Amino acid sequence: MGVFDSFFGKKNTSKKEEESFINWIPLTSLEQIEEIKKISEKEPVAIFKHSTRCGISSMVIKRFISSFDEELKDFKVYYLDLLNYRDISNEIGYTFQVLHQSPQLLVIKNREVISHASHYDIARIDLKKI
Repeated sequence: MGVFDSFFGKKNTSKKEEESFINWIPLTSLEQIEEIKKISEKEPVAIFKHSTRCGISSMVIKRFISSFDEELKDFKVYYLDLLNYRDISNEIGYTFQVLHQSPQLLVIKNREVISHASHYDIARIDLKKI
C-alpha cells in the first residue's frame, strides 16, 4: 500500500497541524453590525470579507491567518462569507461608508472604520499597532 499512498498523496497524520490564533466570529446577521459597533467602543474589531470562490481571496486569507500570532489571540475578527451573506456586505459598506471589495479587511474602533484594505494590501494593516 505504501506505493499507492505516495501516488495518491496520503497525508502524514503524525505531522502537527499549523496552529492558528484567530478565533473567527461568523458574521451571519445584520444585527451583528450593531454588536460590532458597540464592541468597538471598548476595543478595535476587524471584519474579514472573503469570497470562497476567488483564488486571490483564498491566498490572502491564508496569509492573514499565518500573520496572526499569539499576541493577537484576543483580537476579535468577524468572518463574512460574501457568497452567502452579500446583503450583510452591502450593509457594512453603507454603515461604514467603505466601497465593497473582496477580499477586504476593515478595522472598526469607536464605531468608525479606522483602517481598511483589500486584496494583497490587507497584509499592510498591522493589527498590533491599532
